[in-house]
Amino acid sequence: MFVQIQDLKFRYKNAQNHTLRDIRVDIEKGEIISILGRSGSGKSTLLRLIAGLETPQDGIMRINGECMFDEKTHLSPEKRGIGVVFQDYALFPHMTVAQNIKFGLRKMNRKQKQERLEEMLALINLSDYGHRYPYELSGGQQQRVALARALAPSPSLLLLDEPFSNLDVHLQEKIREELKDILKKTGITSILVTHDFEDAKAIADRVLFIEEGQLVKKPCELVMS
Repeated sequence: MFVQIQDLKFRYKNAQNHTLRDIRVDIEKGEIISILGRSGSGKSTLLRLIAGLETPQDGIMRINGECMFDEKTHLSPEKRGIGVVFQDYALFPHMTVAQNIKFGLRKMNRKQKQERLEEMLALINLSDYGHRYPYELSGGQQQRVALARALAPSPSLLLLDEPFSNLDVHLQEKIREELKDILKKTGITSILVTHDFEDAKAIADRVLFIEEGQLVKKPCELVMS
């Protein structure tokens, strides 16, 4: 398996109960997984643990055979090779689209950065938008730029946190199709968390359900808001 998570446990400081308990997930290379759950179920916390933004109390995670964390190891976020698209996109407002996308390409020379930029702009169908600023873009365009910025450094794994929550309802179906097409073109292994079953079903190869900090096999007790 490309991604292996075993017996993951996490509890926030001063909390009495674990936010996540006994999480076990195996993901194949190139697979798109959706973790579906209501607010407070622990799904965004799971993404933060995978990204390295939080430290688990117990458990093991490997990506392509390399250990990200176990009882002796905790790689910092910048060493994990993981891309993240946040719920609010987190684009730098003072930077152009081109500058945002090139931000994480520190190890490339100028020519390589430009080539990668052009490749990413073509991938998200915004080749003529490199000079624009985030405030000049629609919500769907901002989302695509955030995706391109996360993909530009060629991460081994992509995490998406509620990627459609800031979009108008009439845009969601179109953007879902665009996002799945981009992910499949790149072949990148992806984990998406959402509370919306339609989002999960439209994009993911496999949907996992999380309830009260545990993955459950059936969503029979899970009522989406």
